[in-house]
Amino acid sequence: MFEPMELTNDAVIKVIGVGGGGGNAVEHMVRERIEGVEFFAVNTDAQALRKTAVGQTIQIGSGITKGLGAGANPEVGRNAADEDREALRAALEGADMVFIAQAWAAVPEPARRQWLLKWQKI
Repeated sequence: MFEPMELTNDAVIKVIGVGGGGGNAVEHMVRERIEGVEFFAVNTDAQALRKTAVGQTIQIGSGITKGLGAGANPEVGRNAADEDREALRAALEGADMVFIAQAWAAVPEPARRQWLLKWQKI
């Protein structure tokens, strides 16, 4: 005789919204009440983080941008992420799956690839 198995959802899924575009995407997911996922908004812009509905926020690069945006400058964004690498690493800790939402319009393709490859090593 077969007995039903109890299924558990043990996977830890984290969705990280980076910058204005990524933050907007994650905020939409939060407002849709998607369950079983931890959401984070990451931005250099302190004002954008104060206004977001995303519960967990990480301000990066405050020493570089003084709490302002990166101006769609990938170099500033990369340096800001490097400045707060440990906070980002702590947010990702324990995750089985990580999804990153980011608007890449201002970033050339080679820079996108380099950034993704660099963060895969974490």
